[in-house]
Amino acid sequence: MTKKSFNASVLPKMRAFCARLINQKDAVLVGFSGGADSVCLLHFLNYLSREKHFRLAAVHINHGLRGRAATADAAFCKQFCAAHHIEFFVEKADVKKIAREYNLSPEHAARKARYQKLSQVARKWGATKLALGHHLDDHVETILLNLLRGTKAKGLTGIPVRRPLTSSVEIVRPLLCITREETETYVKQNGLSYVTDQTNFDDKFTRNWVRGTLLPLLETKQPQIKQHLAQMAQEIARLI
Repeated sequence: MTKKSFNASVLPKMRAFCARLINQKDAVLVGFSGGADSVCLLHFLNYLSREKHFRLAAVHINHGLRGRAATADAAFCKQFCAAHHIEFFVEKADVKKIAREYNLSPEHAARKARYQKLSQVARKWGATKLALGHHLDDHVETILLNLLRGTKAKGLTGIPVRRPLTSSVEIVRPLLCITREETETYVKQNGLSYVTDQTNFDDKFTRNWVRGTLLPLLETKQPQIKQHLAQMAQEIARLI
């Protein structure tokens, strides 16, 4: 996709979608991993915040699981925010401790720890919205993952566009309207750097297998499978 066609088709879609989720009175805290999706989200919201006049900050959660690689990711996020004049917070979570205390897998313990830290920072900073960088591919992968695990109808609605985090903070996902490929195109066309978490390619995690094996296989039979599943999720959400 050329820069001209991207700006004409994808950017208006992102702007319209964000307009449903964020307004001028908001204080938006962005969960910032440093990956391509969160770089896309933070850069776009930073641009939009100047136009719409909402407050913006970013927070990075170091899960303490990847040693020097995790430290390097946190340093990248700090430097990115400094370069773009974005207020930045970093928190470290003890995922191994949480896994032991609650008898959770590392994956589920990391998620629990992440949301605990995000909630704490959001309250301290005075956020009204916590923006996360999930995109359409994440949404579809979640639907398939829930289906594989065995789920009730609610699991087939995938990732919600918005939901409460606390009584005063709402989670919003401004990138659910675009695909992983489109987030990567945004990053490339804006000349932005990002970090890559190598655990995202480890097929011992079922989500990674869904992303790297199952979904591409389904697309060979039905190239529009992502759009079809997303539409199905919307229809189910309206019914339940």
